[in-house]
Amino acid sequence: MARKIATNTAVTRGELLDFIRTRHQAIVITTRKDGGVQASPVTCGVDDSGRVVIATYPERAKARNARRDPGHVSVLFLSDDFGGPWVQVDGTAEVLDVPEAVEPLVDYFRSISGEHPDWAEYRAAMAAQGKSLLRVTPVSWGPVATGGFPERLA
Repeated sequence: MARKIATNTAVTRGELLDFIRTRHQAIVITTRKDGGVQASPVTCGVDDSGRVVIATYPERAKARNARRDPGHVSVLFLSDDFGGPWVQVDGTAEVLDVPEAVEPLVDYFRSISGEHPDWAEYRAAMAAQGKSLLRVTPVSWGPVATGGFPERLA
């Protein structure tokens, strides 16, 4: 049986955005106050400005860490098929809280699920829940990669 060979494909910003727009499962990585790493599984989208958008709550570790250290946030995008292609995006973050977060949360929802049957109800729910939106502007990214054997073992 032929071995699956790992791949690493360098991509432009446009190619990166095309790749991550269709992937909504990711791990967001922030830095804890003590310098350790905090990893959180998230559902995410990409807004019209090319920022990674993640709904959260202000008291969650990812939100607290991103506020404290906005220059050290990474998002590891996974494929629906765990063995599929993936990419790490490093960027700068901002956290928006309600009421400023409500309209960007609408955009977040649209980027993942399309239209909501009742936007007024959605907006009211986001405000009542005190939701926040974590936005990560990509600064650098690794290649789009797949796992497998090194090429020397083909």
